[in-house]
Amino acid sequence: MNFLTSGKVKDLYDVDESTLLFKFSNRVSAYDVKFKQEIPKKGEVLCRFAEFWFDKLDVPNHFVKRESETEISVKKMTMIPMECVVRGYFYGSLIGRWKNGDVQLPNDTDTQMAAKLTEPFFDPTTKSEHDIPVDKTKALEMNLVSEQQYSWLEKTSIDIYNQMAIVADAAGFILADLKLEFGLLDGEIVLGDSIGPDEYRLWPKETYEIGKIQESYDKQILRDWLTANGYQKQFEDDRNSGKEPIAPEIPSEIIQTITQRYVIAYEKLTRLSL
Repeated sequence: MNFLTSGKVKDLYDVDESTLLFKFSNRVSAYDVKFKQEIPKKGEVLCRFAEFWFDKLDVPNHFVKRESETEISVKKMTMIPMECVVRGYFYGSLIGRWKNGDVQLPNDTDTQMAAKLTEPFFDPTTKSEHDIPVDKTKALEMNLVSEQQYSWLEKTSIDIYNQMAIVADAAGFILADLKLEFGLLDGEIVLGDSIGPDEYRLWPKETYEIGKIQESYDKQILRDWLTANGYQKQFEDDRNSGKEPIAPEIPSEIIQTITQRYVIAYEKLTRLSL
């Protein structure tokens, strides 16, 4: 088994001509900045969530089996260079892009922070170091996908979001948004990569309130801390001046909270113990 590459969270290994091994780490990144500190149990939660969702969802995927507490084997495929984002709520970067006129929403959209959208909104991005939002026209111009593929990915991504939202709701959570990745395997489009709290926003229903920053059971805890303390702007300023952003030290209480909430989310959604 040969090591291939390290991503933000996963290490990839070549098993054989048709199989890869994903090893989930405790690494964490936010706003495309990698942090030196790790989040205990994060890799195990992400690994087990990947197994849960790939088994649960009614859609072809590349999952083979879970190999250990932090490893899964998957089928090799050619990844589609577009990340499929589905938004169910008016939150996050969608707010700023809407205010700037970069994205159009139906006229009857409730534009209070964290308000539920009339319908789930397909909002894909490029798949790169710094993802760029694209609409259908831009995606076709950039040759990311064909028109037929775009339509299939839009419908399927929204279907998956709706399936996952039902599971989340039954566990006492709101699935605010979701990022999915797909690839080509034997000429067919299949769901790939992994699915877990690094790929979606999850809010407890009991504390949900329109117009405020939501309590999150995902990586948003770290993003909110970075934004509140001016680090998000610092990262942007650094990049604009040609410098590589430097990750600050994450407070121990933030690390502990992320671990606790990842574990709680897993146990409530799956009804399994970690």
